Amino acid sequence: MAEKYVITIDRLYGSGGRMMGRKLSEELGIPFYDEEILKMASEESAVSESLFRLNDEKAGSNLFFRAVGGLHTSLEEPSVDDDVASPENLFRFQAKIIRKVASEQSCIIMGRCADFVLNAAECENLIRLFVYADIATCIRRVMEVDGVDTKEALRRVNRISKQRRDYYKYYTGKEWEDMSNYDLPVNASALEIDQAAELVKTYLRLRGIEF
Repeated sequence: MAEKYVITIDRLYGSGGRMMGRKLSEELGIPFYDEEILKMASEESAVSESLFRLNDEKAGSNLFFRAVGGLHTSLEEPSVDDDVASPENLFRFQAKIIRKVASEQSCIIMGRCADFVLNAAECENLIRLFVYADIATCIRRVMEVDGVDTKEALRRVNRISKQRRDYYKYYTGKEWEDMSNYDLPVNASALEIDQAAELVKTYLRLRGIEF
């Protein structure tokens, strides 16, 4: 039986990271977790899934977190008291689910600071990816997938990437685009989705991971 491994994927909006993750899930035969994390966290916490979606990959407004990042408190066990629905506590519920699914099986987890959460939990065979592309490629892919014009695609790339950048800093205290946080940065500018997936599979083989 192949040894368990977990792949986390952070990605610039429009880079194709999510599509690559789904492609890898199919080819490796392992589960893919994206918005499923929100549903599972909602069930775990008995907090409405809509609240998790409202706060999904968005920084909160707690001044302490903004000042120093959530390094010391974002990985604590979630509270079931009055602050159960605070953005910081919702993050803790998601982190709990991320640790749970990663402990049970090989899988792929999109975003939500999973790389940070699992690295802190000393997850074995953790492969942390960051997928990016040049702005022209991001705009083109957003236009194709979202069905919007160039101006709106650029707006979405800038807005959502900034949102993810702020979210990562808020909960981890680290810089989202600092490549030292990751095992394999993937520049998808000149690669098709299946080629990017093949690149990751080659890296897994080099790491001695069987699939």
